[in-house]
Amino acid sequence: MPPVFRTFSLLVIRPLLFLALVFTASAAEPLQKLEGCTLVEAEWADGDSFRIRTGAGTEHTVRLYGADCIEATINDTTDARRLRAQRRYFGLSGYGGSPQASIQYAKQLGMQATDRREELLEKPFTVHTAFADARGDGKFRRIYGFVTTADGEDLAAVLVSEGLARAYGVYRETPGGKHADDYRAQLADLELLAARKGRGAWQLTDWETLPAERQAERDEEANLQAAIDGGAELLKASINPNTAARDELMRLPGIGEAKANAIIESRPFTSIKDLDRVPGIGPTILERIGPYLTLEP
Repeated sequence: MPPVFRTFSLLVIRPLLFLALVFTASAAEPLQKLEGCTLVEAEWADGDSFRIRTGAGTEHTVRLYGADCIEATINDTTDARRLRAQRRYFGLSGYGGSPQASIQYAKQLGMQATDRREELLEKPFTVHTAFADARGDGKFRRIYGFVTTADGEDLAAVLVSEGLARAYGVYRETPGGKHADDYRAQLADLELLAARKGRGAWQLTDWETLPAERQAERDEEANLQAAIDGGAELLKASINPNTAARDELMRLPGIGEAKANAIIESRPFTSIKDLDRVPGIGPTILERIGPYLTLEP
């Protein structure tokens, strides 16, 4: 090969090939369309997580992209912490003058979201999914999906716009080709409008105490992470960022729910160093969590 072409290969072609390989490895799996879906009754189902049966007769548990409804049932301390975070997010912790009254009201909102989801999916609907693992606590198999109602509406968008969910969770490119960041921004705008109009959970928001409530949640999360840091040796080389459930990722030092969702959203990783592309995870956090990660099955 002539020197000029060899130089061109080294400086241009090979870097481009490398970038193409990185892009291919990190690109999300394509969505598959499941038509004629119907709901399957399940006691544990809520507004954003439910069982479906496809037109072909297969069953799946679907977790919505981009929307997080208030917990309707509390089965363990993890659920209780999530409900507390949701109450703080919507500014409801002081409702009724006691934690018990606030908790009961929040759970009622969770049931409203469940009922509304059932109403919206009364007729056969469509699910788009890449079958990405959406386990929360690591016990139950769930897949992330976009759900389109019989009327052509995006279920997550409806729930957020009616104040029955917050724009929160894992995002990816939509079935219509909208970039994940654009979809995130769209749901955030719908949430802002719902808050402005006092819909759903926003109806009784205490706007004076809302900043303090959200700060309390951030402080509590930091305290929990400090406790996890002290026992991090128990996690050494035990968590695979490509397959771990959300709550497993949250056991890592410095990783709260938002960062855990960001890790899930950024899958797959071909090396541990790839995690530095995850929003919110810089060199410092990566150095802390690196010893506790493995890409081995």
